[in-house]
Amino acid sequence: MRFSRYFQELMLAYKAELDDLRSDSEGKDVMRHRLKEKREQLAFLLPMMGSNPEMLAPAFHNAFLFMNPLSFESLSSKEATKLPSWKSLAAAVKLEPWAEKMAQLVLAEPEGDAFMVTAACLEYLSRSHHTRAQATSTTQDDDDDEDSREQGEDAELQENGDLDGNYGRHGRDDGDDGDDVDLEEAGADWLAEQGFDRKD
Repeated sequence: MRFSRYFQELMLAYKAELDDLRSDSEGKDVMRHRLKEKREQLAFLLPMMGSNPEMLAPAFHNAFLFMNPLSFESLSSKEATKLPSWKSLAAAVKLEPWAEKMAQLVLAEPEGDAFMVTAACLEYLSRSHHTRAQATSTTQDDDDDEDSREQGEDAELQENGDLDGNYGRHGRDDGDDGDDVDLEEAGADWLAEQGFDRKD
């Protein structure tokens, strides 16, 4: 996905804003409570719509139903001056019923149309990023599990026989390839060196 400079910068600011709303100083999850406050304060935040849309956009967090995600894949590559109208996206995105009144309040403003398009795109990008992050995490966990299994198999091979064809704890091959050491003969040689008589 290729982001325009407009959405690249806004996405970072939007993510930071959501992160700030997510937890308090003690690390408790207060997202639901803070989003409720943000929605109640929307009318007072309207003057920031053009200069800092990321401050208002969290009020519409989870407010959008994306009917045609591909439209937003394309939208994320457009600069602010090239954005389509909110009405033109009617088939691509719907609002949750609880967000309808907020949308009407926003759309009554001169910059409201562009803001709604921007907010929807930011929400789409946020969800897509979260989904990709989860997929990456799952893939990494699978890779780690595979590595662990391979390490375990290698350790078992080294315990029961090394990887060069010498099997067993004593590092010898029990096959008949002509290169094996005759343990009985070697034992007899060692006993003879110690002064014992060699058996016939």
